[in-house]
Amino acid sequence: MPPALVLLVLCTATLAISLATTAINVALPSLAVELGADNRQLQWIVDAYNLLFATFVLAFGSLSDRFGRKGALIGGLAIFGGGAVGASFADSSGQLIFWQAVMGLGAAFVYPTTLSILSNVFTERAEKAKAIGIWGATTGLGVACGPILGGWLLESFWWGSVFLALAGAALISIVASVAVVTTSRDPATPRIDYGGLVLSVLAVGTLVFTIIEAPEHGWTSPASLAGFAVTAAAFIALVFWERSRAEPMIDVRLFTNMRFTAASASVTFAYFALFGFIFLITQYFQLVRDFPPLETGLKFIPVAASIAVGSVLGTALAVRYGNKVVVSTGLVLFTVAFLWISTLSASTGYLEIALQMVPLGLGLGLTSAPATEAIMGAVPRDKAGIGSAMNDATREVGGTLGVAVIGSVYASLYASSFAESDVARELPAPVVSVAEESVGSATVAADRLAGAGAPDLGRSLSAAADSAFLDGLTAGSYVAAGVTLLGAVVAALFLPSRPKDEVPQQHPGAEALTPPGGRR
Repeated sequence: MPPALVLLVLCTATLAISLATTAINVALPSLAVELGADNRQLQWIVDAYNLLFATFVLAFGSLSDRFGRKGALIGGLAIFGGGAVGASFADSSGQLIFWQAVMGLGAAFVYPTTLSILSNVFTERAEKAKAIGIWGATTGLGVACGPILGGWLLESFWWGSVFLALAGAALISIVASVAVVTTSRDPATPRIDYGGLVLSVLAVGTLVFTIIEAPEHGWTSPASLAGFAVTAAAFIALVFWERSRAEPMIDVRLFTNMRFTAASASVTFAYFALFGFIFLITQYFQLVRDFPPLETGLKFIPVAASIAVGSVLGTALAVRYGNKVVVSTGLVLFTVAFLWISTLSASTGYLEIALQMVPLGLGLGLTSAPATEAIMGAVPRDKAGIGSAMNDATREVGGTLGVAVIGSVYASLYASSFAESDVARELPAPVVSVAEESVGSATVAADRLAGAGAPDLGRSLSAAADSAFLDGLTAGSYVAAGVTLLGAVVAALFLPSRPKDEVPQQHPGAEALTPPGGRR
């Protein structure tokens, strides 16, 4: 089959998985009403997908190398699509959380498989870089366009239509994959590393679960500290176990290769910032500016378009000028964007907001696509599944950490700012307690006050909540700017200055051992 056609099919599958990451966000207000979901349940409706995705992506990436990538792709799409159908007809928040978890399990098969197949179809570096740029653009577009799809469907249909659309995309991808994609696997057919599988699931799963729960319990609470301790122990055990295996699931020598490690860190920093941005700006549009779901989704078009442009340009520039310059520039653009976003007010014009999104989207494209190409270039093609899975795991951990950390900073500043407002002194303690939970809760409380014959007090409450939200958004933006600036420093210090050839097939650690000028 023509490589371009294979790339189109792989990008279609990738788009479905990426859309699912954020499409549900604009439906959360509807779910709160129709399913009676509280804030905790709403959080898990989103996080169940990410938790299962991140937990199993390393294990499933390794298994796809062994048993065949085409079968893993089709099977993962079937699981994802089946979960989406189940989610569309869920009649309780618990059922929806379960089906979101099933979708995440399917995504853990699909995502690494698409990139590993791509790496085996495109073998010449410039062509592979171009293909990865298109794949990266599709990934970023899916994340950014999720709210657009969700908003458009919610404008005319019920919230379950979002999941039915994702199921349809999965079905189309299955049919196309059967017809177009040829199978590939690791020809060495190594034995299954059961210890590595179990330890990777335990390490990544515990880490992501602890990050998700930490804002609820406190970052230094006994539960959080215990979770991080288990995570550390599991990762240490994984390293020792893999070093002792003749055929490890993950060759930990890869982490001595700065091309691989610094690129992975750059992806983590980028998705930390992206998901933190989506978390904050979606609430800003819907709760502070009162935009309906469709209009909220359409507001993301500038960031989606700039991600696409940045991804395609990024890999082309990286081949010519090196990953160091391109990736560090992308992270600096992220920093500039968040410093600008920190100036948002309740009356900021959309033109200014759209302009703020441009450096953010370009920053993601210039960072993520070249860093992904560097990661895959550091891994032999026979092990492309686990290399892709490592790339996907860094995205998921970075995104989950971004929402948790930025969300925690925002929530803390929001609550303290609202508590110190003048209107908080005029309200009954139970109303203040509700309004301090979130700006959405404050909106509900304000509506109740208006309905109870106190419209002026309700308007004052809403204004105070909006002001408190903006205080939290500013603080969260500063955190994101600091993280991306740190990422730019890491990229500038450790990524290669110039593009080089890829590592040879037989030795994933060889790049770190090969003298300058030798084949990598």
